[in-house]
Parts: sequence; structure tokens; C-alpha cells
Amino acid sequence: MKSGGNTNTKLILVHPYIQKQTSTNRLWLLAFVSFFTIAFLLTLLYTTDSIIPTKNNSATVSSTVNSAVSTAPITQLPTAAINAMLHYASRSNDSFHMSYGEMKSISDVLRRCSPPCNLLVFGLTHETLLWKSLNHNGRTVFIEENRYYAAYFEEIHPEIEVFDVQYTTKAREARELVSAVKEAARNECRPVQNLLFSDCKLGLNDLPNHVYDVDWDVILVDGPRGDGGDVPGRMSSIFTAAVLARSKKGGNPKTHVFVHDYYRDVERLCGDEFLCRENLVESNDMLAHYVLERMDKNSTQFCRGRKKRSVSSPSA
Repeated sequence: MKSGGNTNTKLILVHPYIQKQTSTNRLWLLAFVSFFTIAFLLTLLYTTDSIIPTKNNSATVSSTVNSAVSTAPITQLPTAAINAMLHYASRSNDSFHMSYGEMKSISDVLRRCSPPCNLLVFGLTHETLLWKSLNHNGRTVFIEENRYYAAYFEEIHPEIEVFDVQYTTKAREARELVSAVKEAARNECRPVQNLLFSDCKLGLNDLPNHVYDVDWDVILVDGPRGDGGDVPGRMSSIFTAAVLARSKKGGNPKTHVFVHDYYRDVERLCGDEFLCRENLVESNDMLAHYVLERMDKNSTQFCRGRKKRSVSSPSA
């Protein structure tokens, strides 16, 4: 008996090994991709961390910059600029301005002063802004008798450091006051002392505390008023300048002291008694230039071998 139809049947078997091999390949691919992703992220984080400074890095950079700035040389005004300022200041229409020669004498000392230079000026005058500018990169402080003018000047020129002081003297009392100070030179009117705690009649003790702590390199006495008997006179400012110069604790042991209006009796009298003739290096009718040295704290005399001279009382 013949069988009818095609009996050639094909059987397809799916071996479980094929399915397992496919899954394993996918896992390896996933692991490979994950590894490179993590490696990329770690590299990115490390690079970013090195570019963006931390707080410590910022502090280090800031410290380095500040150190570089602090060690940078302090520049001074060019000679041409100084000469131009002196030229125009000396040609002012103000009747009470200094001459070119007087301003140049002070300017030359400021130019030689080792920066930063400390300049103390008694009196707000026509040259106030000039002194501030010439003492470039230094400290300049002004002492003024008129509190209202001092406040006004500081308001229109906020870069100016000015303090007002109340003088209790009269120019016509100059000789009596100088005699009293000489008698107390071993006590409250010593040439070396902290004027903040002084009871000397001519010592200014009501300035801001820090003024007494500064080692002043240059002092200019151009105030208070001294052109009459009932005005304060410059006895206190000259005496205070003499004590500040001799009481320095540091810095340059020498102090340059200038006294303007030197032709007047009070200025010459106090200059001779407290700044001393042996320290006078230059003078004319209008400006006297003294160079004072720091003294020992136990000193009781302002001058060495000074010859006495009679000085008439200033006219009232």
C-alpha cells in the first residue's frame, strides 16, 4: 500500500544556549558603556575642580595679589608735575600766599622724605591742597583753629584730613607764657613727653589720640593767627611741634620743622626757645627751617648753649 503525500517534515529546535548567549552579550555591552560613562564623569569633575578655585585657593590667590601690591615700590610725583604746581600756586591772586622760594624749600624736603612721609600742618591756608598733593602717597594732617572753617573745608575736600583745636592763648601773653614753660621744663613742660597727658600751658593736649602716636617727618607751623595781640598766636603750635619732634619713638630720628611769618616777634621768640638756634638751617624774613633730633626721655632742656636775647612784646 502506497502512502499518500510528502512525509519529509522539518523540525526546528531552539537551543537554550543561544538565548543565554544573546543576554550575556547585552550585559557586557551595558557594562562597557557604563564604565566609560563613569570614567567620563569622573574626568569632567576632576577637570572642573582644578579650574574653579576653592575657598582656600581663592584665599591663596588673594594673598599673593595683596603681597605683590604691598611690596610694589611707592611712586613719587614727577619733577615736572611738582614744578608746575609750585609755579601756578606762587602766581595766585591770593594776597597771603607763599612765595615760590618758600614753597620750594618745603617741597624739596618733602621730595627727599622717605615714603610714606608724615606731614603735620598747623593752619588751613592757600597752600593746603598743594601740601596734600606734594606729599604724594604720604599722610598729611591739618590742625585748624576755626572749627566751622575746618568742617566746611573737609566737606568740599573730603580727601583732606583736618582736625580743629581750641587755643586758649593770646599773642600779647607770649613772653609770660614762654617764661612759665621754661620754669616747668623739668616737670609738665618737658621737651620729651606724651602731650596727650600734659598739663603744660603751651602743650596742645586735645588733638585726636592717634596724632600723638605718629612719628612726624615734617611739621609746618602756619597757624593759628598771629597778626595781633588778642589772637591766639603760635606759641602753642611751635611748642607742640618741638615736643612731637623730640619725642619720636621710631622712623627717622630727625624732623624738619618750618615756621612761617618768621619776621614776627612771637615766631622768633618761640623758635629760639623751643626749636633752638643751633637747629636752624635756613631762614629769611618769612620762613625758618629747623632740623630737630630725637631726644632722650629724661631730657630737661630744649636747647644747648643758647644765648639769651631780649624780644619785645608783640603789639596789641
